[in-house]
Amino acid sequence: MVLPVTARDAWSAAPLPAVVVPEAVSAAFAARVRARVEQAGYTRHALVDRGSYERSSSVDEPELLDVLTGVAAEVTGRSLALAEAHALRLQAGDYLLVRHDRVHDDRPVQLVLDLSPAVVPGAEVHYRHRGQVFFAVPSAPGSLAVVERGPTVMCNHTYVSKRHVGASVVRLIVLLRST
Repeated sequence: MVLPVTARDAWSAAPLPAVVVPEAVSAAFAARVRARVEQAGYTRHALVDRGSYERSSSVDEPELLDVLTGVAAEVTGRSLALAEAHALRLQAGDYLLVRHDRVHDDRPVQLVLDLSPAVVPGAEVHYRHRGQVFFAVPSAPGSLAVVERGPTVMCNHTYVSKRHVGASVVRLIVLLRST
C-alpha cells in the first residue's frame, strides 16, 4: 500500500482530523476479502429508527488489520492498537442513522476500507461534528478513510437508493485506540 505524502500533512492540518487514502487495496484483493467475509456470514439488522443493513463480526483478517493499523499509525503519528473490527454490507434501501452510532470519549481512530465491487452513487459515510457534516467519504472501492473520533464526532452511512437494484456496498470498519 502506497501512502500519499500529503496524507500526514492533511491529517495534521485539520482541526477535525480525517483523510482518505485512495486505492489503498486493489479490486482483486477487495474481492478476496469480501468473499471470506461473505463465507463467514452476515446478520441482518432492520431497526427502522436506526438502520437497515447487514453486519459481520467474523472478520478474520489479521494480516490486513495489522497493515491497516500501520497505515493509520503512519498517517496519525500515534501508536495504535486494534480495538474492534466488523464488516457492513448495505444494499438497495439500506442505511445507518447517526442515532445508531456511539460516542467515543478517548479519541480513537476509525478506519473505513471500501471493499465494494463497484461505485454506488450517493452511498457515502458522513462524519458529523455537533450534527454538521464535516467529512464525507464517497463510495470509492479500494479507498481507506482514516478519521479521528471523539465525543462530538458521530457517523452515519447514507441511504442506498432502491434505484440501484443489485447494489452492494461493503465496508470494513476498524476502531483503533492509542497505546
